[in-house]
Amino acid sequence: MAQEIERKFLVNGDSYRAMASQIIDIEQGYLSREPARTVRVRIAGERAFITIKGTNHGARRAEFEYEIPLCDAQQLMLMCLPGKVRKTRHVVVEGDLRWEVDEFHGTHAGLVVAEVELKEEGQHITLPDFVGKEVTGDPAYYNSNL
Repeated sequence: MAQEIERKFLVNGDSYRAMASQIIDIEQGYLSREPARTVRVRIAGERAFITIKGTNHGARRAEFEYEIPLCDAQQLMLMCLPGKVRKTRHVVVEGDLRWEVDEFHGTHAGLVVAEVELKEEGQHITLPDFVGKEVTGDPAYYNSNL
């Protein structure tokens, strides 16, 4: 089964900006926000994706993500529930880890969250200096709840 293992943290400071190897503007909307099955449409730069995620079990959950044509994503955005999320993603590579630092805009301006995907739940990671309090599993920080 396709799954993601991801830890999420609040961000301290802005040192991640100078470390970013890539910056991407993202807009995403939700066709379903049911906790057992969120269905997300994302436009990231000139690429688009549809993603289905299952219920969180700690840092692990089922995830199915597929690239779709940009024009399809634009049409699907019109069908999304109210409350689209807009953010700027800063990709920071530290060793063999890829950190995605998201700066939220609009209603959630000021919120900055760092996520890292892992190969296994117990994987040891060294936290970069911009990483603060861990919020993995806290529903208040799920994009689908923002």
